Amino acid sequence: MMKKIVSTVFTFVLVALFCSVFAQKFGHIDANKLFTVMPEKDKATNELTEYSKQLEGELMKMQDELKKKYDEYTAGADKMSDLIKQTKEKELQDLNQRIQNYQQQAQQDLQKKEQDLMQPIYEKIRKAIKDVGEEKKFMYIFDTSILLHYSNESTDVFDLVKNKLGVKDEDIKKLKDKKN
Repeated sequence: MMKKIVSTVFTFVLVALFCSVFAQKFGHIDANKLFTVMPEKDKATNELTEYSKQLEGELMKMQDELKKKYDEYTAGADKMSDLIKQTKEKELQDLNQRIQNYQQQAQQDLQKKEQDLMQPIYEKIRKAIKDVGEEKKFMYIFDTSILLHYSNESTDVFDLVKNKLGVKDEDIKKLKDKKN
């Protein structure tokens, strides 16, 4: 009798465990696709473009200065003493080195600016995905922009997260029309 009760309880526990495993909900979303329809993305992209143009403008000034000094040097090199030639050549090398250093620093600054502008948008998306997951009781939401995912048992949560973020279909249409 005791054996039968233990066996029944054990079977019941296994069935309950089996049912709970299959009751899990999985979702998937293309976070990069969602990022492209975020209204904040255009503002951040425009700001990044402006910053890039500023850096480029400064670089162009430096390159123009180098070209001007080089042209002056080549035009008058045969009339210069060796000491003046060496001084001018050193000046050109130093300016060229400054330009290279500026290019490297500008590239780093541009990458940092991009991260500073885009990171809050990605954080907003991550938070919305997490909130939707908790509200709709998803066990896991896969980001299909990072990994290849196929499952006929997972739910596409793109629209749920898009709505959570307040992104409207009209906004997406405007963005698409603007790009075309």
